[in-house]
Amino acid sequence: MNIMIVGCGRVGSQLALLLSREGHNVTIIDKNADAISRLGVNFNGISAVGNGFDEKLLKELKIDRQDAFVAVTSGDNTNLMASQIAKKIFNVPKVIARVYDPRRASIYRSLGLDIISGTILVAAMIRDKIIENRFSSYLVESGDIGVIELTGTVDLKGKRVEELNVPGEFIIVAVERDKKIFIPKKDTVVRLNDKMMGVVVIASLKKVKSIFKLE
Repeated sequence: MNIMIVGCGRVGSQLALLLSREGHNVTIIDKNADAISRLGVNFNGISAVGNGFDEKLLKELKIDRQDAFVAVTSGDNTNLMASQIAKKIFNVPKVIARVYDPRRASIYRSLGLDIISGTILVAAMIRDKIIENRFSSYLVESGDIGVIELTGTVDLKGKRVEELNVPGEFIIVAVERDKKIFIPKKDTVVRLNDKMMGVVVIASLKKVKSIFKLE
């Protein structure tokens, strides 16, 4: 894929290096020349110094050929402006913007942008570590679905995965066994001490925890 990133801070630089190592064609922009140095000598993409909402610069860097555009600067306003230009003027198929202020997330979404709010995700992660032992809601920003962990206890040993699923409310999506993780089939039999990760509808969390005696 051809991917353009605006912002070469800690997140932007790591994202650029990750995508580049995977073989994608990466172009990254930052207004600070020193920030580009975060990429190191092994980065094989294109880097440029300038504003991510400078239409002339974006054209020079062939934004019209990009499959995705990501704005991850330290400023919400910059991310919004750059993302809007990429989406509305240059019609980039996939545009993602980072948002620090949670109150702006809904505004960004109303503009048709895909949003990543690190503030919301980190806060949710910390909350889950404090309040819950086996449950995490941070993986899904909407707050409608979370992830819950089950252990293969004596009561669950020998049961098939499909017997544990609760249609429309809970489903086991991964199993860790002997230090290996795999996606189970419906007839996968639970073993003692298996670690199972399930997706749960938040509204059904109390019910599911009660079923598996997680209270």
